[in-house]
Amino acid sequence: MSEPEARGLKRAAGEREAQSALDLLAGRGRDLLVRIVTVACEDRDLPELAAELSGLVVRSAEAVAFCDVYVVDQDGRRLEWGGPPVPLGMGDAGWVAAHGRARPHADGRGVAIPVHRGNATIAVLDIRFAGPCRRDDVTLVTALGELFAPVLCSARRLRAAEEREHAAERFAERAVEAQEAERTRLSRDIHDGIAQRLASLGFHLSAAERAVPDHHPEAREQLRLARAQCDRAGAETRAAIGGLRPPVLDDLGLSAALAGLARETGASLDVTVTVTGELDDALPDHVQTALYRIAQEAVANALRHADGTLVDILLENERDRVRLRIADDGRGFAVPDAGVPLDSYGLRGMAERAELLGGRVTVTSRPGVGTTVEAVVPVPAFIRPAAPGTTARP
Repeated sequence: MSEPEARGLKRAAGEREAQSALDLLAGRGRDLLVRIVTVACEDRDLPELAAELSGLVVRSAEAVAFCDVYVVDQDGRRLEWGGPPVPLGMGDAGWVAAHGRARPHADGRGVAIPVHRGNATIAVLDIRFAGPCRRDDVTLVTALGELFAPVLCSARRLRAAEEREHAAERFAERAVEAQEAERTRLSRDIHDGIAQRLASLGFHLSAAERAVPDHHPEAREQLRLARAQCDRAGAETRAAIGGLRPPVLDDLGLSAALAGLARETGASLDVTVTVTGELDDALPDHVQTALYRIAQEAVANALRHADGTLVDILLENERDRVRLRIADDGRGFAVPDAGVPLDSYGLRGMAERAELLGGRVTVTSRPGVGTTVEAVVPVPAFIRPAAPGTTARP
């Protein structure tokens, strides 16, 4: 017999067995079909679906006393069920998952049955009888497994996607925490080092100015100018320390931190902050921190480069995501097709922060019409929008 003929006979035998199983299911009556459809259509995660399938097997078969459902993980290395994971190839269920063939228990009172999806074994139904195995029940359970193969496969893919999403969220959170820890360390080092030395230098300059005799006005003037420069350096250092980690972000949340940012910048720009939606309690800390950093950099860019008079900051909730928009009325610039100028360290940093959280930053600008920076970041939980918006002007 040629190989194509052998494959044809094998396929025909499989089709006959499948048809026999379907006939057997149909012969069990409408109640069984209703139970199958009900379980298959329920919106359940993988462990609950496996438990429902196990119960369906026991209720549908005549002599099956117990059923364990083992699901092969996405990596194909182990089987997951209600107990500790089973390595592929270990025990009856592991052997069946590795070889793709049914295997009777050694005592003759059970059998492990593979569930196939295409050429892969995605699950194993391990059934046990009170007495010897009954062939009709084995055929019935095999048919149930094949019917549930697409449902199990979809549930497995969904869980894998959710695990990847959670892993990405944890990575983003750890990355932001690492960045903030480094900023905190820098803030502490600057405070304990440079800031203290500048303060000490200011005292010495003041003392030197007082010690210079009156008949050396040029020397006294130079010391006065040096002390003024030292005072400005100290003020800039304190501002840098506050910018590295604003305490209000930890104490009062993102809305208050944005309002504080507006107050700090208000001497040079008219900054308005508008917040819509109940955001602070629902947003994770690392998301709040990233959004604050984006706003901080956008306002700093407007202050340094835009030469404008007004900045509007809008923070709004859109069900499953949060939008931050910073618009100024400055000189603007030509934006490349990519949307974020690659030669701008600040804008590139904003984009990277948003992308780390699964979001994006877009920059809209034209010479003479100002610049708008918009960050859209997904949030892991639904936020109920508040009816009225709140506006704070420093």
